[in-house]
Amino acid sequence: MIQFHHVFMTYQNEYKALRDVSLEIDRGEFIMVTGPSGAGKSTLIRLVTREILPTKGQVIVFDQNVAKLKAVQLPYFRRKMGVVFQNFRLLYDRTVAENVALTLHILGTTGRTITREVNQALDRVGLTRKKNVKPWHLSGGEMQRVVLARAIVHDPPLLLADEPTGNLDFATGWEMMQLLKQVTETGTTVFCATHNLNFIQKMKKRTLFLDKGVIHGDRNKLHGN
Repeated sequence: MIQFHHVFMTYQNEYKALRDVSLEIDRGEFIMVTGPSGAGKSTLIRLVTREILPTKGQVIVFDQNVAKLKAVQLPYFRRKMGVVFQNFRLLYDRTVAENVALTLHILGTTGRTITREVNQALDRVGLTRKKNVKPWHLSGGEMQRVVLARAIVHDPPLLLADEPTGNLDFATGWEMMQLLKQVTETGTTVFCATHNLNFIQKMKKRTLFLDKGVIHGDRNKLHGN
């Protein structure tokens, strides 16, 4: 599903975000990456979505070298992904259902199919009763569930979550982690960046420990589980 081969990432200000990172993520896997602020967690995700390109090395996603993708190929490449952002990125003048439907409109889905798939996605995250409400009437946890519904409404094979619990209290954040776990149980690969060690310990999933752009540990490989 995802492969990094000796990847380096240096930004224009000479900041080295990643240093010789190699890793492989299989289909259907739930993997977490953690580390202090500035460790390179978000850079990993931005490389997977092809928002940025590596300074050196190869990033392979869906058996494609992202550096070789042409501009015309990018929309089709990204259709296979769903992304959960920390800061929501919702449209506050539209209802919950309309926000979730945006993904399907972009994909060219029409009519009753949109209604059916939006309803299914909202049911999965427990927000069916809030579908006609606008986001500014929701709690932070509810808004993040809208973001998750929008990310999974088209059943992508890959879900990327960048600090999905960063703006949530512990109880609400734990609910979000459980929803992400349910997503991976349907066969979707989930790649989640988080700084919350409590969630990492409770989830008991494969975890990469990143610091100053270097992977210092891969929990499953270290413990053989």
